[in-house]
Amino acid sequence: MNDLGRIEDLPADYVQDLRNVNLVPLWPSLRGVLPPKVPTRQTQPTCWAYKDIKPLLLKAGELTPIEKAERRVLVLANPGHGLDKMQASAAMYLGMQLLMPGEWAPSHRHTPNAVRMVVEGEGAWTTVDGEKCPMSRGDLILTPTGLWHEHGHDGTEPVIWLDVLDLPLVYYMEASYHINGDRQTVVPGQGDKQYARGGVVPSHVFERSKKAYPMLRYAWKDAKAALESLAADDAGLEQVQVTYTNPETGGDAENILGFYALMLRPGQTLRLSARSPAQVFHVIEGAVQAQIVASTFTLAEADTCCAPGYEAVTLSNLNTEQPAFVFIADESPLHRKLGVYENRG
Repeated sequence: MNDLGRIEDLPADYVQDLRNVNLVPLWPSLRGVLPPKVPTRQTQPTCWAYKDIKPLLLKAGELTPIEKAERRVLVLANPGHGLDKMQASAAMYLGMQLLMPGEWAPSHRHTPNAVRMVVEGEGAWTTVDGEKCPMSRGDLILTPTGLWHEHGHDGTEPVIWLDVLDLPLVYYMEASYHINGDRQTVVPGQGDKQYARGGVVPSHVFERSKKAYPMLRYAWKDAKAALESLAADDAGLEQVQVTYTNPETGGDAENILGFYALMLRPGQTLRLSARSPAQVFHVIEGAVQAQIVASTFTLAEADTCCAPGYEAVTLSNLNTEQPAFVFIADESPLHRKLGVYENRG
């Protein structure tokens, strides 16, 4: 490919004349923004060990009361994007959040979509748009764009969960903001009970206007049971994985990021093909080794790692007698909507 030239090749006075009227020559930077064959990626393979996070998060609980913090979170930042950017990937933000017994994180709503993957503890709950969602380990709870949500804790031990938001994208679009609200009134009805069985939905959904998000809590016991049934039904199935979906439309649970649960059979090694979206892996149960580009991470329960897009990932269950279960978040819905989704095998 021909050399497109460098900015240094242009006369300094010409470059300054351009800048004086807010102009920039494209050709010196063209290959930077349109590189050949593979995009430029700042997302680096990165691992966050829960054994490192938990004591620092509990210390934050001692140092900062919930009244001052509102949301007591440690951000899992990818060094490739810079720690100040608070990004795990181009479109994903990750944070570990702590709620102590008796605490209440006030009601608010915001433009970024969020989900909560419960890591540890019992007795906490999240109220979303009036629906009170109990929080148990492995549960996935949606707090979609624009919906009021708050967190409370009636138990006796700390509760910790992983936040996954599309905040970097919404912030880049200059559309990120929040509004504080009053404590919510809990309303009857729980989506995870109404949509507890795949293939059957309440008949009234065909007679009334549909909620954009009819199901807000995806209980881990149900997702795990679905994985175990899938594995038992097809002993030859290599990738035992389920997708968290909207039970009325069959589409993704939220509209920007995708969420999945993966089961690795005892001792299994699984290669995930190189696809365009970045991915996050969080171990719910078991011990897993992740091979991402030149990095190898050994993940215990509650550990989290991320992988850049356009790279294959190999996951291995380190236990030869028990399955391992992994929560995955990725940018697939966004890539599909933009028409840039690729699976390169």
